[in-house]
Amino acid sequence: MTSSVSIKDLSLNFGAVTVLQNLNLEINDGEFLVLLGSSGCGKSTLLNCIAGLLDISEGQIFIKGKNVTWEEPKDRGIGMVFQSYALYPQMSVEKNLSFGLRVAKVPQAEIDKRIARAAEILQIQPLLKRKPAELSGGQRQRVAIGRALVRDVDVFLFDEPLSNLDAKLRSELRVEIKRLHNALKNTMIYVTHDQIEALTLADRIAIMKSGIIQQLDDPTTIYNKPRNLFVAGFIGSPSMNFLKGELVERDGKVAFATDGVTFSLDGYSASEPLVAGRKVILGVRPEHIKVNEDLGASAEVHDAVVDIEEPMGADNLIWLKHAGHTMSVRINGARRFQVGTPVKLGFDMTLASLFDAESELRI
Repeated sequence: MTSSVSIKDLSLNFGAVTVLQNLNLEINDGEFLVLLGSSGCGKSTLLNCIAGLLDISEGQIFIKGKNVTWEEPKDRGIGMVFQSYALYPQMSVEKNLSFGLRVAKVPQAEIDKRIARAAEILQIQPLLKRKPAELSGGQRQRVAIGRALVRDVDVFLFDEPLSNLDAKLRSELRVEIKRLHNALKNTMIYVTHDQIEALTLADRIAIMKSGIIQQLDDPTTIYNKPRNLFVAGFIGSPSMNFLKGELVERDGKVAFATDGVTFSLDGYSASEPLVAGRKVILGVRPEHIKVNEDLGASAEVHDAVVDIEEPMGADNLIWLKHAGHTMSVRINGARRFQVGTPVKLGFDMTLASLFDAESELRI
């Protein structure tokens, strides 16, 4: 697969502070890559380096095989969509869309053609004569996307484009961006701190922490096989349940023990041999725990007590006290439990995660 954007040994320092260090990233042609992480992790900084809005300290950036490390933003073949829309308030939508093209002295006939195409794709034809003040937040963001679209570029960069919108609009525009990518097949690099956006939009997700990519993979792999404890805890709402303990030998097999309770690890696919005595952390997602369901005659059953119940419509989230731990479990919304009710639990070890307690890497 050909590379659309290639980042080699990129470092960025602000004085004595290192924000990005020796970062390498290959983004495939036509790929939708999401840079995901909490505030301050370096994701927007990396996007601004690709855009040419920040001068890097070391390394190189290639777009479509061309070294653009010291090129001006306008010469990089990119279109950028900002969180703040960045529209000219005194200009109509049509003038906002055409401004960059007019500055670049693109012929008027070509400008008209590109605006008509962008307006049709984004369904903003009725808005062309209006000014930004007359538009809703969602409409303004469509215009901002349209302004990138008319540039007819190879790579689109999105910097948290939906974070200023309410939940319903965010959901609607997320679908529109996905549809846009399916139609255009351009390379898109999208920065967000919202894991739902990342999981639903991305072909691959790069999860960042302190300027370092912790894991780069497709959404399913990141969710089900997180590379380390940070990724496991960052992805998923509510977060994965974590139990600290150690590996022990039981009936000739290696099992997991915590606070006097032992768990069978049957079904767990380890990347290396499991050895008794190793300090580990067991991670299980809330939806991978069964409560008072038929677990089968041979299944291992654990006792717990319902502590809190949070009905959430389609789902019901219950918090349980189990072996000195508090655990969250996601069940069908039609099932209800009284606080204080004793329950039986079953853990799906085929979907569990084991991490080394010291390195915090997946075993």
